[in-house]
Amino acid sequence: MVRNFIDLWDITPDEGWRILLDTQDIKKGKDAQKYLLGRNVGLFFTKPSTRTRVSFEVAVNQLGGNAIYLAEQNLQISRGEDLKDTARTLSRYLDCIVIRTDSHRKLEEFAKHSTIPVINALTDMSHPCQVLSDVFTLYETFEEDLKNIKIAYVGDGNNVCNTWLVAAGLFGLNLFVAVPEGYEPSSFYYQAGEDLCRITGGSIYITTNPVEAVRDAHVVYTDVWVSMNQERSEEKLKAFMPYQVNAELLSHAKESVKVMHCLPANKGEEITEDVFERFADFIFTQAENRLYTQKALLKFIINNL
Repeated sequence: MVRNFIDLWDITPDEGWRILLDTQDIKKGKDAQKYLLGRNVGLFFTKPSTRTRVSFEVAVNQLGGNAIYLAEQNLQISRGEDLKDTARTLSRYLDCIVIRTDSHRKLEEFAKHSTIPVINALTDMSHPCQVLSDVFTLYETFEEDLKNIKIAYVGDGNNVCNTWLVAAGLFGLNLFVAVPEGYEPSSFYYQAGEDLCRITGGSIYITTNPVEAVRDAHVVYTDVWVSMNQERSEEKLKAFMPYQVNAELLSHAKESVKVMHCLPANKGEEITEDVFERFADFIFTQAENRLYTQKALLKFIINNL
């Protein structure tokens, strides 16, 4: 049976921890095996990408494989070919495919007709590779205390927020989410996270009060208020201003707080320039860890073929 990675719940808690430990070994140079030797991995991208594309291309190459970038506008699907036909064709050429698209439904449809593993590199609903890597960043920072820290997500209830709900359940984390009314995360992902929390001991709390979420937090996480392909409006920006990660909001967190951002950042909106620069080293370590986590994920996927 082909193992896909479309949402975080496609792996078990034990498998999630195994991937984190493998990521640690890969980053420390303890595991340098060429798991993708002789393998071809397609990167099928509809949307622009910096960190996801480059980290996956480098990961595949360093694992001994061949990465093939497939921009959707250059494929026959852009001229009307059925998505299922593209999936069935690429399955005959490739060993694995990484997909970044604006539609979670399209990703699931592709996976339905694919006979090779499909990895979600971002959809409008979920960003599991990003959050898996972010959890690793916290693991290498807090180690055995990871399950005891308070993580606050402040901002839009978007794809990254949805995935953090599942991550809290999968890894047994304590997550507080602060979002404006009307911008809540998906109830489906919330329920998935809650179901997993019952197994792992994690907890999820959602509020409209950013100070409540950030109070005594060890980690404050934010993302852009307007995601790709979304319309910017003054009404939305005004609703989100109380959720800006700035010095005043951080004054309610632990003095040793870590700030995370999945990038790119719109400084002056979801995070101020001064706060971003204060935590820039940690934020770019977070970005760097995408490479190691993707290598561990590819190892997991290939070993389960």
